[in-house]
Amino acid sequence: MRYVAAYLLAVLGGNESPSSSDIKSILSSVGIEADDKQLKLVVDNLKGKNVDELIEEGMGKLASMPSGGGGGGAAAPAAGGAAAEAPKEEKKPEPESESDDDMGFDLFG
Repeated sequence: MRYVAAYLLAVLGGNESPSSSDIKSILSSVGIEADDKQLKLVVDNLKGKNVDELIEEGMGKLASMPSGGGGGGAAAPAAGGAAAEAPKEEKKPEPESESDDDMGFDLFG
């Protein structure tokens, strides 16, 4: 992904067909060492292609992907349009037991 990002940065900077050395230069400027094999793969696959068209094509593919998540749905409103209110439980204060005593030492102090 970093190679694609560096390629896109070079294109945004005005270089319509960045070379491997251009991408290496961008990556090294932020302390990333480039893998020649991966870099060659990205440059070869993107060479001669319009980046704007590739991005648009990719966005179309992403739009058709299901985007998971199965969160619970909202509760259906009760008759009359008012949402039913769940009864609230009152928390009773717990009595302090003798086992909570510091027994002569303080763990945090």
